[in-house]
Amino acid sequence: MVTVPITVALILAAGSGSRVGGDIPKQFRPVRGKPMLRHSYEALSAHPSISKVYVAIGAGQEAEAFAALHGLPAAIFVQGGATRRESVRLGLKAIATDGDADRILIHDAARPFLPSTVIDDLIKALDEAPGAVPALPVVDSLSRGDQNLSETVDRAHLWRIQTPQAFAFADILAAHEDWTGDEPTDDARMLMARGGQVRIVPGSEALNKFTFSTDFAGSTMPSFRSGNGFDVHRLVPDAELWLCGVLIPHDKGLAGHSDADVAMHALTDAILGAIAKGDIGDHFPPTDPQWRGASSDRFLAYAMQLARDDGYALANADVTIICERPKIGPFRGQMRQRLAEIMAVDIDCISVKATTTEMLGFTGRGEGIAAQATATFEKY
Repeated sequence: MVTVPITVALILAAGSGSRVGGDIPKQFRPVRGKPMLRHSYEALSAHPSISKVYVAIGAGQEAEAFAALHGLPAAIFVQGGATRRESVRLGLKAIATDGDADRILIHDAARPFLPSTVIDDLIKALDEAPGAVPALPVVDSLSRGDQNLSETVDRAHLWRIQTPQAFAFADILAAHEDWTGDEPTDDARMLMARGGQVRIVPGSEALNKFTFSTDFAGSTMPSFRSGNGFDVHRLVPDAELWLCGVLIPHDKGLAGHSDADVAMHALTDAILGAIAKGDIGDHFPPTDPQWRGASSDRFLAYAMQLARDDGYALANADVTIICERPKIGPFRGQMRQRLAEIMAVDIDCISVKATTTEMLGFTGRGEGIAAQATATFEKY
């Protein structure tokens, strides 16, 4: 039997953000309508390969940290230190005490927009080396000088190093425990000082670091994208009735190639429409046997990840279920909660409603159920 390595993540959010200014540490300041820390935590906690997410916070920051991550899978908070390196070391020690990590991704909360493809590439790179970092090639001209330029620097083989940085857990823990040098610029340098190899994977411009107050200027002017979705499925005997990821007791169920969750299909199409990525049939064709009987939460989670990878954050989603029976009201709270879990958003972003057609048409005759949905996203 092949053993899958256990991968955890550590987000560094213990700094004061003094270069940004203001009374609130930058990791808790709003970016795209939510605290900065929440963005990267959502991405890491939703990734299927990451089992736990630890967050290093500063003394007295517990209330802000809990508020920033409200409604998300519970974080494991660790007391950070006076420097970045000390926060990493304390985080590694806490994880080692838990004793269940083979690999770790160490990420700066000041880089809020984390594409899932970067996480995928980092984890894959650890199959071949004990360390991996995302990086972008330097494309601007480089020169040395003070008031005047004095020397041009060859930019070939120069890289802009980003986070998260991924490591074999035992190796990076040993590097931190044995370190006696000056304050390092990042964790990869510490592994390299011990002779550890560090692979480069493609970084992302979305991972740019928020350092100065001007970095927040563009994050407060959102643009909005909305999409609509509509779907219909027949009601048939001897089938389960799934709506918004909740199994509803009923004498009939919906027929379809997947589990026929008409509400999630409509919402998936709304998301794909908002980000101009086609429709559900383009990504999950009904002619493909691998999707026969598939749970529709896979479709919805996939569409949400596409939106995140393109830099979009959900503002709200509104689903309307159209049927005479069953009554939706008793299940509405469960439906909202389940959609929020699948989409990795706060439940306040999700609305579920129901209506009838006054006994008219196929829904009025109980032949099928229809659903329509609208999804609105912010992009900065």
